Amino acid sequence: EGYVVESGGGLVLPGDSLRLSCVGSGFPFGRYDMSWVRRAPGMGPEWVAGIDRGAEEYYANSVKGRFSISRDNAKNTVYLQINNLKPEDTAVYHCAGRMHIGTMVAGRDQSEYHVWGQGTQVTVSS
Repeated sequence: EGYVVESGGGLVLPGDSLRLSCVGSGFPFGRYDMSWVRRAPGMGPEWVAGIDRGAEEYYANSVKGRFSISRDNAKNTVYLQINNLKPEDTAVYHCAGRMHIGTMVAGRDQSEYHVWGQGTQVTVSS
């Protein structure tokens, strides 16, 4: 059964940058669309970015211009570069993947994905 493992989170200052990584295993990574979904304290999950198997990128309006998603299929890894971090970016960031079905699915719930990671905590505080 496939799984993904995230890393790269931490406690950072406003204005800092982070790069989150997600390594997949046990599934055909190159055929999957990959997404990042975050859950802030007391809030529902929010899909923030996705990259399809053709490496086309998709972003939530709330993060456009600050977030950048990329993938390296040779390493079974997807990245999320976050620049100019804000306190409202504080959340657990989950990596998720689903088999490509012809269109990017910007799902917020674990049930919409075939693989879902435990998440990495990002805390932005001065």
